[in-house]
Amino acid sequence: MVLVGTEVKSLRDGKANLRDSYVIVREGEAFILNCHISPYSHGNMQNHEPTRTRKLLMKKREIEKMAAKVSQKGMSLIPLRIYFKGSNAKVEVGLARGKKFFEKREVIKERESKKEIARALKSHQRG
Repeated sequence: MVLVGTEVKSLRDGKANLRDSYVIVREGEAFILNCHISPYSHGNMQNHEPTRTRKLLMKKREIEKMAAKVSQKGMSLIPLRIYFKGSNAKVEVGLARGKKFFEKREVIKERESKKEIARALKSHQRG
């Protein structure tokens, strides 16, 4: 991962959020978008922008392999975690398939039924 100094310090403090971030392959290079790394608390005027696009350092063959898989319908690359190996910050990337509309409805129904069961149990325990 290509980072500036204040980003590395924030990452070491554990101030990163991967929610809503994803990886794209553009012109033979991989980039991570929407990865929020909070500004460093002791940073000065040159502090970094929290959600800037960052380049991922990968071998050409790895990038080509990922690009081929992403080109399939409904597939996307998702960063799973950021970790340090020695002094280098690494990103673990996973291949994911988006949910279909009917799957989303099933999840919502399941969530609603669990809430109703919890409410019923709670009122039963009171009475």
